Amino acid sequence: MTKFLIKMDFNIRLGEEKDMQSVLKLITELAVFEKEPDAVEITVKDLIRDGFSGTPKFKVFVAEQESNIIGIALFYERYSTWKGNAIHLEDLIVTKNKRNIGVGKALYTAVLKYAHKNNYNRVAWEVLDWNTNAIAFYESTGASYLKEWSVVQMSKENIAKFIKE
Repeated sequence: MTKFLIKMDFNIRLGEEKDMQSVLKLITELAVFEKEPDAVEITVKDLIRDGFSGTPKFKVFVAEQESNIIGIALFYERYSTWKGNAIHLEDLIVTKNKRNIGVGKALYTAVLKYAHKNNYNRVAWEVLDWNTNAIAFYESTGASYLKEWSVVQMSKENIAKFIKE
């Protein structure tokens, strides 16, 4: 039996203000996938303010196909006391019906090329331990999956509570 490969055409580019509604839609889709459907609190207005002000807090690559945003890679600069300048890849998401056609890898590659071109010393991100497909993909590219490290967070409400005590 002959396999037919269908070439999917899409472009990767830096996101613009006009893309933020689609970016928010994908962030929400990721929250549902990660079993946190009510966790997203930001708005399109927040994304525009935070991503396109005089001092942007993040950059985002978008995958666009036929004028539709089908994937995003949102990242920002951070500083490592061990490595110096680094990038944190906050979210990498491809809409469900466009997965397995190379969009995720193209977005991932765009972030890594950006890091390399701009002389960052590391790119880091979190991945849920049950997302074995993502873990296998990252490891296949040379990324290290640090099983012994755990993510710790404190919510805005708990920060306020702690400060009061």
